Amino acid sequence: MADRRRAGRLVVPKAQAPADKALLERDAIEELSHHADPWRVLRILSEFVDGFDALGEVGPAVTVFGSARSKPNDPYYKDGVKLGAALARRGFAVITGGGPGIMEAVNKGCHDAGGLSVGCNIELPSEQSLNKYVDLGVEFRYFFVRKNMFVKYARGFVIFPGGIGTLDELFESLTLAQTGKIEHFPIVLFGKSYWRGLISWMKKVVLAAGAIAPSDLELLSFTDDPEEAAEMATRPLPIKVEKPREQTGEPKRDV
Repeated sequence: MADRRRAGRLVVPKAQAPADKALLERDAIEELSHHADPWRVLRILSEFVDGFDALGEVGPAVTVFGSARSKPNDPYYKDGVKLGAALARRGFAVITGGGPGIMEAVNKGCHDAGGLSVGCNIELPSEQSLNKYVDLGVEFRYFFVRKNMFVKYARGFVIFPGGIGTLDELFESLTLAQTGKIEHFPIVLFGKSYWRGLISWMKKVVLAAGAIAPSDLELLSFTDDPEEAAEMATRPLPIKVEKPREQTGEPKRDV
């Protein structure tokens, strides 16, 4: 199995291009025939169905983003573990990308504290496997389907320091909130010093140019404390929602 990787419910050869790449790039044969795209829609539809089916009963949850490169000795990794535990104690599941780094840390904290730890993995050219702390894992071929799951089944976002993928998730969440696609949806940036330069640039350049409104930046909250981050991300919504799941308070035991 060394030359193969998982993709959704399938196992495909590593030499085969990821589905996202095949969707966005057209080879010479496809330029002459558009027959592949309508059939690809059925695969995309099935991926939505699989995601909805797997995550529909998760209950109240918070999605957490962050770098896949953080190591266990990284202070942000340790804070991720604490955040996962804090969310579990509040009766919330955590949803991450299911990979290493901050994702693993948050999954670990939630899993060890007795909460539901969810991972939404993505097919990449270099295989990224689900970390061992994921209780409920779902594999996705398409980024846009996976992103839908991050939003649909969460009550808020906590965004740790990270790279291009994390920045993409930050600005997508801001876009959804700013355009009213998601309402009363906390977006918490963890690590004030890490985000200070970006926010300063947005104020001095983007806001000064009139490209955003002052209220757009008010959609963000900042903290360096895992307990405060959990509190911010789980603040009650001004609408009636089901009660968070009850927790035993006992850590899970791996069998």
